[in-house]
Amino acid sequence: MTPASTRKGAEAEIRALRDEIRAHDRRYYLQDSPTVSDTEYDRLMERLKGLEAAHPELDAPDSPTKRVGGAVGADFKPVKHAVAMLSLDNAYEEADIRAWDERVLKNLPKGDLPSYLVEPKIDGLSCALTYEDGAFVRAATRGDGETGEDVTANARTLRAIPLSLPAGAPKRLELRGEVYMTFADFARVNEDEARAGREPFSNPRNCAAGSLRQKDARVTASRRLRFTAHSYGVWSGEEPKSHAEFLSRCRELGIPSNTYERCATIDQVVAYYARFREELMPKLAYAVDGLVVKVDDFAQQRRLGFTARSPRWGMAFKYPAQQATSKVVAVEFSVGRTGAITPVAKVEPVFCAGVTISSVTLHNFEEIERLGVKIGDRVLIERAGEVIPKVVKVVEKGRKRGAVAPPAKCPSCGGPVAREEGLVAWRCDNPSCPAQLRRTLEHFASRPAMDIVGLGDAAVDQLVARGLVRDVADVYALKKEQLLDLELFADKKADNLLAQIQSSKERPLDRVINALGIRHVGEKTAEVLAERLDIDALLAASAADFQAVPDVGPIVAQSLHEFFSSKEGSGLIARLRKAGVKMPKPERTIAAGAPLAGMTFVFTGELTGFTREEAEEKVKSLGGKASGSVSAKTTYLVAGEAAGSKLKKAQSLGVKILTENQFRELLP
Repeated sequence: MTPASTRKGAEAEIRALRDEIRAHDRRYYLQDSPTVSDTEYDRLMERLKGLEAAHPELDAPDSPTKRVGGAVGADFKPVKHAVAMLSLDNAYEEADIRAWDERVLKNLPKGDLPSYLVEPKIDGLSCALTYEDGAFVRAATRGDGETGEDVTANARTLRAIPLSLPAGAPKRLELRGEVYMTFADFARVNEDEARAGREPFSNPRNCAAGSLRQKDARVTASRRLRFTAHSYGVWSGEEPKSHAEFLSRCRELGIPSNTYERCATIDQVVAYYARFREELMPKLAYAVDGLVVKVDDFAQQRRLGFTARSPRWGMAFKYPAQQATSKVVAVEFSVGRTGAITPVAKVEPVFCAGVTISSVTLHNFEEIERLGVKIGDRVLIERAGEVIPKVVKVVEKGRKRGAVAPPAKCPSCGGPVAREEGLVAWRCDNPSCPAQLRRTLEHFASRPAMDIVGLGDAAVDQLVARGLVRDVADVYALKKEQLLDLELFADKKADNLLAQIQSSKERPLDRVINALGIRHVGEKTAEVLAERLDIDALLAASAADFQAVPDVGPIVAQSLHEFFSSKEGSGLIARLRKAGVKMPKPERTIAAGAPLAGMTFVFTGELTGFTREEAEEKVKSLGGKASGSVSAKTTYLVAGEAAGSKLKKAQSLGVKILTENQFRELLP
């Protein structure tokens, strides 16, 4: 990129970064084909933030950095829609959709046959977006159809919503669409809620609705909400001639829009409804509760018109509710990789959402108490897409009811079970528990961790059962003859697995940290840690050192310290190193000409003009590295007031020491 040491260079790099980030947003949300990792994307964003902070005269309201809003705002103000947001009528049976087709044909001139467009009906929250002169100016919920709530500040945080439209966009445009959440992101949010001791959301739609209406826009930004357009209320200038053309023009403007199927007759609609449910719907990453069938041609839509509350040219063709009732016949306990014990209800087999369900999660024992579930009760079960089925509520109490209590002993190893103070989960305290080891190995080999293809559930079960693997380091000691002695392992499969294990030794430090399965530590925390600390610094860090890392709170810091300072944790790291696992720091792409490129900074003591995190981000935005520990490779130690042991170590190593003012003088 162009050097940012001059205003002209900064302007060119800022423009290039904004274009690159917007291109990544389009690839992610429009094309579903991202080309960079979240970490690489975040680095581009941090670089842009640093340049904009250094050159406030180059500020722009549509910069990608303007997505994250402030903290707590006022209550949401009412917004009157320019055109009423009406809802579609519903069809639940084939006879209903055929009757609608008959009404459409009856109200169009003879021979003027319609073509239907059929789209997935995403189960989300309706939202209207307004653009003026290409700039995003407002977002509002549907409300009562006439008046909604102003959620502009929160909607700006959604990467799927462009903050500006390209040349040729309508002078004024009001889009209608759905804000929604994928199953994977929904599960991630609920894990965070459970970890924080809060009640989890009941389904992705409720989670999306609650996330869009947060008073803290930063919470909304963290939830990875998505948006897809399905119609419009206002389009100044030459309007599209059909719904298909509208969807196409949305994509040209960089606005996500739905996929669709064109059907010439209602017979084709009915056939697609069945095929979508059986073949396509199970593969979706988000919740769909039916299909939307629309007359494609807008001239025909205008002729058909509206009833008092619904358009005559469209219909929601709903699928049967993805809920069922069944009787709880027993409760079993599953042991996770951290020892957490999850109660699982065994129910009489029942068909729901395309599958037969016999096991349903109860989450934890507080949830059992909240729901009032007992063995013998008839319960309402819900399943959305690939989300694990769960109990929603008790619909009928059993005649003979059996209470559900935490197990006195671990169901896997028979070890003691205890509940930690202030936490929801009950845990097995035995680190050698076979169930924990299985889950730990599965996590270690997973794609976001060491990515060892071939080390799946079946292989892990056999390795643990035979006593060939007692911790994750044992994976690197496996021999071909041991694998050939297992079921399902032939010569080539054994060679492939050993090659995968050897390749995993090159994984960067952030992947290794994630693979270790440290409690409360996931991919993002691992990335942040690996950017700031090498493996030796991790082993030597105190809880306070960990908490000094951005986004690491006291609970996570204590968990990290307990792991790396323990005999078991440090011993495991030593064994992995001995096995040849290299744990290199993740490579960071440095912009050409960045003024601090190649320099490593360590900050100690109290800074007056920056927080330590701000100073470190400033260094990284200018191409440098920020480390949490002093070594001979450190370029500068920046010493604030009350500097401690790091200052002494820097002096002993001959590292150049800067005051905060001298550090400022290095900055462009």
